[in-house]
Amino acid sequence: MRRMNKCISADPRALELGREVLNIEAAAVQALATRLDDNFLNALNVILRCEGRVIVSGMGKSGHIGRKIAATMSSTGTPAYFVHPAEASHGDLGMITSEDVIIALSYSGESQELMTIVPVIKRQGAKLISMTGNPKSNLAQAADVHLDMHVDKEACPMGLAPTTSTTAALALGDALAMALLDAKGFGAEDFARSHPGGSLGRRLLTHVRDIMRSGERLPVVGMDATLGDAILQISKKGLGMTAIVDAEQHVLGIYTDGDLRRTLEKKLDINATPVRSVMSANPRCIGPDALAAEVVQIMEQYNISQMLVVDEQHKLVGALNVHDLLHAKVI
Repeated sequence: MRRMNKCISADPRALELGREVLNIEAAAVQALATRLDDNFLNALNVILRCEGRVIVSGMGKSGHIGRKIAATMSSTGTPAYFVHPAEASHGDLGMITSEDVIIALSYSGESQELMTIVPVIKRQGAKLISMTGNPKSNLAQAADVHLDMHVDKEACPMGLAPTTSTTAALALGDALAMALLDAKGFGAEDFARSHPGGSLGRRLLTHVRDIMRSGERLPVVGMDATLGDAILQISKKGLGMTAIVDAEQHVLGIYTDGDLRRTLEKKLDINATPVRSVMSANPRCIGPDALAAEVVQIMEQYNISQMLVVDEQHKLVGALNVHDLLHAKVI
């Protein structure tokens, strides 16, 4: 094998080769779409009727693609996992039951490791879906449903490395997963529950009550408070505003640091001026059970950076600002 020269530089023809690889693979996926037939629907129905799990298996590069297909299905409402075919014949077949569906990937359709476990799978009564590039292969013939992922050629210049064929397998697996997602009515909130650590999960699962400030951290003054009292609350609580409430804690208004700047221009006596005379009455509020993402939308729409939280009687229960949303990684 020729040793790589550390000083080697890319030939300008590499750019053209890169484009050719992408064009070859894109054309193969497009051709795959035109060949999709009733077998695709049959495969979907087999999986939709499955009372167990979807088990994906494949050797080599097909195995890597199989892992990704299993991961995509699992995160989109179809419980699935990957089983290595070589390990399966040494005990991992115990993970497979008669209620499961097996998706076996092999471009040649003759993978020895897969063909070793196929008879056992069939005896157990599990359904077998094969994805191969050869409908006449042993794996295709043994399957309950066969999905043809044939490609005209590999994108590898030597025609050896699995490239186009693995791209086709990946695309076909994605097509299956997305069709299953749609058939099951799997929505954005379902996706978020599978991805609580992701940005979508935080946006869809985080509620206002999870991040709002309440109790002693809540800036609030009564309706008879002076402007000076309000300024003190703004300074102490660090939310850039204070709520103004009546004796029963109903929200009457809000006074923000922006209001303070405008008030100072008027040169008012802060110790004699009632805060209710300079507050913003009837401020925009939100309920504690609302999604934090709704706060983001309201803040962007009305160009505000703080929000009061009220209950059904419009009584103050909390407050938050844009920094709370940032800290919670909702934005």
